[in-house]
Amino acid sequence: MGIQSYRDLRVWQSAMDLASEVYRVSANFPSGERFGLTSQIRRAAVAVASNIAEGHGRSHRGEYLHHISIARGSVIEVEVQLLLAERLAYVDTTALATARTHCDAICRMLTQLKRALAPSPKGRAPEP
Repeated sequence: MGIQSYRDLRVWQSAMDLASEVYRVSANFPSGERFGLTSQIRRAAVAVASNIAEGHGRSHRGEYLHHISIARGSVIEVEVQLLLAERLAYVDTTALATARTHCDAICRMLTQLKRALAPSPKGRAPEP
């Protein structure tokens, strides 16, 4: 049956898992971080799944690739913010390891998706 919706993409499903994990982890951040790191990391985590979905919904392959690139940047942003949270002792090592595992897997899947969507060497683009 194939991919009918962005919801069918494993990478989108994993991005939703990451966003859920980030919300759980950041719920324990100090209340003083509500408008700082907590807000920033949550926005970045939501942006991963959102950009995958938006790119899938675009009419042109180039736009899809652009949104995949933005999603990958947001994954890296989440990872950096998690590392900062660890340095500030806002997150425990186990929670950090779980979230970073999600980040690594999503980056790999986005790279694979980007390669699958990129134009072939002969000038023809494969179907997504």
